[in-house]
Amino acid sequence: MTESSSLSMTRRGLLRAFAATTLVAAPTFSNAAGFLRGSGDIRRIRMYSGRTGERLDTIYWIEGDYIKDAVKEIHKFMRDWRTDGVKEIDLRTIDIMAASHNMMDVSEPYMLLSGYRSPQTNAMLRSRSRGVAKNSLHMKGQAADLRLASRSVSQMARAASACRAGGVGRYSGSNFVHMDCGPVRTWGR
Repeated sequence: MTESSSLSMTRRGLLRAFAATTLVAAPTFSNAAGFLRGSGDIRRIRMYSGRTGERLDTIYWIEGDYIKDAVKEIHKFMRDWRTDGVKEIDLRTIDIMAASHNMMDVSEPYMLLSGYRSPQTNAMLRSRSRGVAKNSLHMKGQAADLRLASRSVSQMARAASACRAGGVGRYSGSNFVHMDCGPVRTWGR
């Protein structure tokens, strides 16, 4: 939950979160399939933004159901901070991020560098860097650029690639990894 919206969670969501605490102690790595290997019976995402100072730590999925209020918080958190524009983030991208985080066995939250990007923000970034795609999946809410202080770009990229569910870009010079739910592919070093 973001710190500012902890009161917005529904009673049902709160009860589910409390019930989920019993599941945390029982990892399900061995029977999870595909890119969700490592996600378990609950899915949790932890991030912070150095740009806005916001933090997010929320369980957004429990035993087959996405928690609507938690997902809405993620959409808002991953907004374009330059324009304050919010777009629904593709749930597959969130799942890839959560599964990768679990596989790395870290408690540190991701630092979100970029989630959704408005076309204006993407055009501005593109004018400053050759590494920004004209039709970036960020504009569709299908990508995130992430950093962890306790893990290298290579470690993060290996975890995301193990999901076999989308694109993984290594940006070692800028110390971040791009994860998206587009076609399976890798780039960078």
